Amino acid sequence: MMKPALLVPLLSLLSQNGVHSETHIRHLAKLPFNEDNRLSTHIFAYPAGKCASLIKSDNIVEGQWGHEFVALHGEAYTAVFGHLQGVDASVPPTDVQSFHDCLAVCLEKGTQQSVVARPLPHRYWKHGLVEDEGKVHEVNTMDEFLSSDACGKVEYGFVNYHKNTVKIYWINARTGEAVPNQELGYGERETSFITTFVGHKFKVYDTEPNEDPLENEMMLEITVQNHGVVGIKNHVQPVVPPEGVPNEVRSTSLSEWDRHLRIKRTFSALAFDKGRLPDDMFASLGAYYYNNRNPPHKVLEEWGRHKGVFVNYWESDCNFIQIPWHLKRRWQGRLRELVEAWAGVDLETTDMYGMREYTKGARLLTHVDRESTHAASLIVNIAQVNVDRPWTIEVLDHADRLHEVVMEPGDIVYYESAKALHGRNTPLQGGNYINLFTHYRPTDDPDWFRKESPEGTPEPLIDVGECRLEGKLDQYSQGAVTCDNKAIGPHLSPTMFTAKNGMDLFNWWQSVGPDEGVGGGEEL
Repeated sequence: MMKPALLVPLLSLLSQNGVHSETHIRHLAKLPFNEDNRLSTHIFAYPAGKCASLIKSDNIVEGQWGHEFVALHGEAYTAVFGHLQGVDASVPPTDVQSFHDCLAVCLEKGTQQSVVARPLPHRYWKHGLVEDEGKVHEVNTMDEFLSSDACGKVEYGFVNYHKNTVKIYWINARTGEAVPNQELGYGERETSFITTFVGHKFKVYDTEPNEDPLENEMMLEITVQNHGVVGIKNHVQPVVPPEGVPNEVRSTSLSEWDRHLRIKRTFSALAFDKGRLPDDMFASLGAYYYNNRNPPHKVLEEWGRHKGVFVNYWESDCNFIQIPWHLKRRWQGRLRELVEAWAGVDLETTDMYGMREYTKGARLLTHVDRESTHAASLIVNIAQVNVDRPWTIEVLDHADRLHEVVMEPGDIVYYESAKALHGRNTPLQGGNYINLFTHYRPTDDPDWFRKESPEGTPEPLIDVGECRLEGKLDQYSQGAVTCDNKAIGPHLSPTMFTAKNGMDLFNWWQSVGPDEGVGGGEEL
């Protein structure tokens, strides 16, 4: 059971020199970006000119919560503020009497340069108002805004993979005192989240052998930089005897085939489609991954024999970056709007999973998802690191024809995840591939899958006439296969594979596997 959020004491991390001259920026390229073209620090930005003077007069201090203060004008002002409703996009306002007449925004460290001008709505302060998850809230002072989760306040999690219970302490920056926060048991189910602030420091100690944890080994010391979840040590995957894998894959393939046949209701003609994230969502998701991409924030995903062989964790590391609850809810709500538009029905959120990082050699066995909760879903490609060959998501449509969809960072794939068989059976050839998965079902209808499709649902696309391979076998998502009915789209697999039963799924897994080791590499 996840533990409830706790609010640690507020401790402002302020500059020693008080308010001083902020940076003036005309072009966004002049913001502090690192070698990866990501913001190297958090930014508190506002219009240059009169607003800059008024905002700085509101009892705030340069460097508050690790934010660099920046005044924007010219192209930079237009890019960041010009898209807001009711805002003059050309020049910063001059007819202002109070900071309440001004605009401000917090730009998140780790944001990619190409989308830095599109933070999520809750990061904007507009004339004393902040919009968050469709609601508008009053925020009366700049200090209050800077100390909100638009800027300096963050949600932070801890997951313990040490053999013993550990104890977490918040470190008072003024006195150095270690203030007890909580004890933490083993594993992902015991993950605990707190609300804290950028710059706060925590130490984690073993609870054994001494009664006073501060006399035991310190397991972790960390200074909070952003939203995140940190692991104390790492999960250890169980050993899987490779000789038993093919039989387990065979039985799983047969079972998953039967499961997909049980679902009556459909939502779309093909059972999937490809789309693109809005820029503000890509900015937020991408920054979160980038800021948490390394250990101890990245840990091994908890797999084991009880979870099956869907991911080949015994051959290839499958890493996991947990997401804090409030941030997850915010993302789920925005992504739900996209899925509702695709599915054509009102949906409720059931689950969000990830971020999962696949590594070289990774495979994902063809499967369907949980019937009661996973009706209409979304795969989000967050990032790819040193991936030089497409690693396609394989989706079988309503006629069980295989489609192989190429994704780039920021791309999304809508899919009917309890009905449409899907996987990634071809091994990832190299690099790291990071995805997020989010799931929905028709509102107030946990038995949706037992019902026929309602009137107005698009007819499943079954007969598309004759199909021909006109491209190359490695030409994915480019229309290599054409059919008489062009509604089939550009993603049909160049193999022109169609499954007729569960054994076909097993044979596909064998045929595209590595040349050596588990999998086979045999011809279909």
